[in-house]
Amino acid sequence: MSALLAVILSLFGGQGPNVRPSLTPAAPRPAKSALTLRQMVGQRMVFAYDGLQPPPALRARIRRGEAAGVIVFARNVSSPAQLRATMRDLQAIPRPRGLRAPLIVMTDQERGPVRRIPGPPAVSTAQHGGMNAARADGLATARTLRGAGVNVDLAPVADLGRPGTALRRERRTHGRSPRTVSDGVVAFTAGLRAGGVAATAKHFPGLGASRVNTDAASAAINLPLATLRAVDEAPFQSLIDADIELVMLATAVYPAVAQRPAALSSRWIKRELRGRLGFRGVTMTDDLGTPAVAGYGSFARRALIAARAGVDIPLFVGSYRSGVVVADGLVAAVRRGQLRRAALKAAARRVLTLRKGLSR
Repeated sequence: MSALLAVILSLFGGQGPNVRPSLTPAAPRPAKSALTLRQMVGQRMVFAYDGLQPPPALRARIRRGEAAGVIVFARNVSSPAQLRATMRDLQAIPRPRGLRAPLIVMTDQERGPVRRIPGPPAVSTAQHGGMNAARADGLATARTLRGAGVNVDLAPVADLGRPGTALRRERRTHGRSPRTVSDGVVAFTAGLRAGGVAATAKHFPGLGASRVNTDAASAAINLPLATLRAVDEAPFQSLIDADIELVMLATAVYPAVAQRPAALSSRWIKRELRGRLGFRGVTMTDDLGTPAVAGYGSFARRALIAARAGVDIPLFVGSYRSGVVVADGLVAAVRRGQLRRAALKAAARRVLTLRKGLSR
């Protein structure tokens, strides 16, 4: 090596002239703080609460980094401004390093009669329509939600509105055909995102053939797998192709695939949703506190079955206390070896990735 080359390499740290020289020794990177068991479980927990103000225990849980967020119902809202102020206070709670991303604040604000906050959207695509109208409603909905401090909408409803079914009677669907529903839900989701709100496709693999509301009773949907895939799953595939952030699993049973509800079935979650359809976002259940899943044990037991099946967020909306029971049960399950830490970490990573992309 010539003396001149030696001088040049020394200026660039011995790596050649295309590498910028360091003027000071590189400081060692701080070790990434590991989450505690309760913090990892907490990333799977979205808590409900009663009244206009979250209880002090929930605020303390958020401060410890043991909650991913909250779900909001009409019982929590006196006005959008009140909810916005309440959510601003929650978002401002200091949290441990690595857990300072925005909290999830979710609610059901569908393009139909199910709305927790006064404001848009007012009607379903089946009533007046087209993709432009659906996108406009999505954007208007996002403005309503952001004005109230909400950053995740539990919508769109991607189920088909078959005649004589519960969702059709409730006017919650975007249409009757796979194409109409796909176009409507993708457009509505685009509007939500344009307004800074993440979307949730529900209720996978589809409640479009159920004659009962699964919030009130158990349901079995006896469609062949080929029909479920070609018809009912089509809108979900369209939303997954559009990178939908969350998918909510139905609590109905689909005997063509499994004898357990989809929200408790690894065949539906791991094989069908993640495997065949390629979903990589956050999975969550419909409410696991309903009669549809009452036969699967205690709240903690239902949450464990869901987590082992591949659910990231097992949802219980009855009260804050029900969420506490579930969180304690999942911690105990990990300690007993009933739930693998690797799966726990993977779910926590997916939820934290979602949170990092949310607005406060």
